[in-house]
Amino acid sequence: MNGSYVTDPLVFLIQTLIGLYALLVMLRFILQLTGADFYNPISQFVVKVTTPVLRPLRQVIPSITGIDISSLVLTWLLKTAELAIVALLVGLGSNAIGAIFWAFPALVELAINIFLFAVLIRVILSWINPDPYNPINGLLDNLTAPVMRPAQRLIPAVGGLDLSPVLVMVGLALLKMLLLPPLKWITGSPF
Repeated sequence: MNGSYVTDPLVFLIQTLIGLYALLVMLRFILQLTGADFYNPISQFVVKVTTPVLRPLRQVIPSITGIDISSLVLTWLLKTAELAIVALLVGLGSNAIGAIFWAFPALVELAINIFLFAVLIRVILSWINPDPYNPINGLLDNLTAPVMRPAQRLIPAVGGLDLSPVLVMVGLALLKMLLLPPLKWITGSPF
């Protein structure tokens, strides 16, 4: 009883702190891949928060065809550390080697969740009709364009109602359901 009383809050703090930073680093990687506007204030925030840790890593890990691999490696290292610490706290032992592999499904899940929540936020913002020049609108448009464009070609707007986000969200949820269980099984992830 005492173990979970102390362990649960510690696990929550580890997952929140490391998880939020891993989210920002993965978001930076995805923003670069999608060609987002890095002069956007939100993009600038992500860049300023992640650059101090990425700068030394970039000296060791070069970009490949203009893609910042160091961001992806840092996200993987953060997820590995998070999973190793959580495994230790919940009594799975200090399995650092296992955590290295467990981080792969966690990275895939994080990337899918970023797209899923970006589409959801985009839908909610379209309902409240904010200022079209709001920085978050431009960023969400850039971020979701790779998954939204194909869906918009398949399902054109009907009577001014765009149903393509439904298709994208269902597709992303199915992708998570079909992709994550085998990845977790292959890597032996207990999470």
